[in-house]
Amino acid sequence: CLLNCIVQKNDKGDCFHQPRVRGEDSFEEAPMYVAVLTYMNYGIVILFGYFRDFLRAVGLEKCHQAQEREEQRNFVPLYQDFENFYKRNLYTRVRDNWNRPICSFPGPFFDIMERVSDDYNWTFRLTGRTIENVINMGSYNYLGFAENNVDFLKTVAEETRQYGVGVCSTRQELGNLSIHEKLERLVAEFLGVESAMAFGMGFATNSMNIPALVGKGCLILSDELNHTSLILGARLSGATIRVFKHNNMQSLEKMLKESICSGQPRTHRAWKKILIMVEGIHSMEGSLVRLPEILALKKKYKAYLYLDEAHSIGAVGPTGRGVTEHFGVDPNEVDVLMGTFTKSFGAAGGYIAGKKELVDYLRSHSHSAVYATAMSPPVVEQIIRAIKCIMGVDGTTEGQRRVRQLAENTRYLRSRLKKMGFIIYGNQDSPVVPLLLYLPGKVGAFSRAMLKRKIGIVVVGFPATPITEARARFCVSAAHTREMLDKVLQSLDELGDDIKVKFSRHRSSYRPELYDETDFELDS
Repeated sequence: CLLNCIVQKNDKGDCFHQPRVRGEDSFEEAPMYVAVLTYMNYGIVILFGYFRDFLRAVGLEKCHQAQEREEQRNFVPLYQDFENFYKRNLYTRVRDNWNRPICSFPGPFFDIMERVSDDYNWTFRLTGRTIENVINMGSYNYLGFAENNVDFLKTVAEETRQYGVGVCSTRQELGNLSIHEKLERLVAEFLGVESAMAFGMGFATNSMNIPALVGKGCLILSDELNHTSLILGARLSGATIRVFKHNNMQSLEKMLKESICSGQPRTHRAWKKILIMVEGIHSMEGSLVRLPEILALKKKYKAYLYLDEAHSIGAVGPTGRGVTEHFGVDPNEVDVLMGTFTKSFGAAGGYIAGKKELVDYLRSHSHSAVYATAMSPPVVEQIIRAIKCIMGVDGTTEGQRRVRQLAENTRYLRSRLKKMGFIIYGNQDSPVVPLLLYLPGKVGAFSRAMLKRKIGIVVVGFPATPITEARARFCVSAAHTREMLDKVLQSLDELGDDIKVKFSRHRSSYRPELYDETDFELDS
């Protein structure tokens, strides 16, 4: 390791960084009046929703949504549930804040095609105008590799000329190109593990590989805030699923004890496998996994660990190698390392990494490996280019400069937002920065007002978050300059006063159960 930082070595002589202080995750609670007003807002909107549904039923208001065919009127309705009601009467009111058509690459700036609605957001039409140079605070372009710099993309163009764009076959048939194997060797080297396998879709990397690892008679212990891809993979596996409180080691250890003592339901036989599933950085909360504590529990109770580093690989750690490097943990202690190429690497797809036996098993048992079309060669080369840049293999220090710049930008934005009085969630080192808005009426107003100031953001509400915790989510990038961030912060400061979303009382949330001590010991 030729980097100017302190490293440790494992039994094999591999280098990994000493642990850093994790820092506490911030989950400040809103004042009581905000919670009351939020519930009142939803109550009023729901009442009006039922009233408008009544008007549609009697023909006094036109219904724009899809209707059942006349001959199917007596069938059981397909979508008569609360989420359909929510989408029809609540989401439609603020639908203009999502799916905005982008007409440029997702760099620090982008261009948006202007659109308007003539029927209260049921449909949209383009005006023909373009909103140019909007500051991009929503894309997962953490290290700025989603770029159009001709000099940086020369190798991508060369590989496109050699291999073309499409593979038109699976890896097990005629789609296993030399560039795919090159990528997998590089990913394994970058992560410091024996082997790795790449997949064409990040979501499918979770949802299609978890069923290959566990099944009936196995137990999955899943963090309550895990991503939908992890949840879907767990459900498809047929394994028993139990959910522990977010980042709560006491809750996790209690479940591990009960599972080992009681075994499977009815038969009380021992579980075939116990798999703990967590994320490195949670995409809606911005919180970091408590990895050293989870590893200690995994070893104590002889469970397996599945770590999803979709948002953390490239984005945290002194050299961008994710939460294992951030905490000074040997990556070989994690049984299954998963990550995506869609964020820090500016490409598409995902990977599974770990022991060679694990990867070889997945090559023949994973649905994603057996049936999915192989990754597009230009995409593969983009990932290789980004990883080589981060590792310094390209002969430059540009990759490490970007890693340091991302960390600097993240801390700067978070510290300024806290001082302004906003409630923000997550860890100080997380480039995912959720800013709490709570009230549903403020979600649309906030997003529209930011776009008027030429700042593009993502606003998030139910069902992606709890119904009372609507928020704006900012994604920091190494491509953001200090001037860009200052403009965003100035706009946020003004807007926060205008629409009254500075809810912070500068005190920590009452969540004592989050950090209660357990009876295990960390490795020295």
